Amino acid sequence: MSTNGTLCHDLLTEKTIPKLSFNPKADYGVWKDKVKEKFIELFGIDVIKENACEPEFIIEERVDKEGYEQIRFSFFSEVGARVPCYLLVPSSLKKGEKLPVMITLQGHNKMGFASSIGRTLCHETLSYDLGNGQFAIQAVKNGYIALAIEQRGMGERKAFNTFERRVMLGDGTCYYEAMTALSLGRTLLGERIHDVSRAIDMLSNFECCDLDKIGITGNSGGGTASFYCACYDERIKLSAPSCAFCDYKGSILQFYHCSCNYVPCAYRYFDMQDLTCLIAPRNLLVVAGEHDTAFLIDGVKRAFATAQKVFEKAGVKDNCKLVVHGNGHYWDDKVMWTEIKNLTNKLGW
Repeated sequence: MSTNGTLCHDLLTEKTIPKLSFNPKADYGVWKDKVKEKFIELFGIDVIKENACEPEFIIEERVDKEGYEQIRFSFFSEVGARVPCYLLVPSSLKKGEKLPVMITLQGHNKMGFASSIGRTLCHETLSYDLGNGQFAIQAVKNGYIALAIEQRGMGERKAFNTFERRVMLGDGTCYYEAMTALSLGRTLLGERIHDVSRAIDMLSNFECCDLDKIGITGNSGGGTASFYCACYDERIKLSAPSCAFCDYKGSILQFYHCSCNYVPCAYRYFDMQDLTCLIAPRNLLVVAGEHDTAFLIDGVKRAFATAQKVFEKAGVKDNCKLVVHGNGHYWDDKVMWTEIKNLTNKLGW
């Protein structure tokens, strides 16, 4: 007799109906409040905030590039967590003018946010298209101020002293960081959300940033963070996740994913599409690959169908959009920036 090691979990996944699933007949405001409360609890955000500290904001360097100024700054989001960032400001910006800010988050890779600004790390082997991965440079060329944030577990914020800690980094994995966070009653996703929110606080140090016009985008793991960050921080007016938005049955409960994608007990309470109530009435632009093997297109479409109903219930049915390109798990820069520009033009940015 054969043994199926995943059958039990598969059967449980199939029969589980999350307790806070969207119900069009329920009181929308009451339901949204419950979802928000459970989101903050399960992501461990309140636990993370207990360790918050003074940011100790510093500007580390300013470099003039072709068409923009590149400013590196850093700050502490909590005790022991210094967050390095790059702000790219178009050279054409006149004194006293303000521009919308686009936060760009990389997906899992050894390079981290270095790739977003077109920089290679001499000790790393580049394993993907650097030009296509230059999210921050693409943003500034499209007329936005770009904010690139190094996410925990990536690039400069990979686990320190890996030999002594017996950490096998692999291809951008953040397993050690994710498991340590879980053991401390937090999640790595929650930590990333907290870092982004504190980075938005730091934008007040730059008069050129229009703090009423903030968007966020990223691919894969960066797209996942882009979605969840907008669920938490209402100052983000536009979330544009690429190759990340999908119901859990078509993604993290179906295939192996990096451990940072998982939140304890999440599926007992909500699926990804249920959390769109935390973004509405703001704007959600979902971009997906028709042939994505990590976030299946059928799961994307199922999730987006619910998202549409949520936004309609919130009275803003036109504030969410799904765009499918013909590639796989891939940042299609032409599609992304065309759609983002169309939306921000519509918003009057």
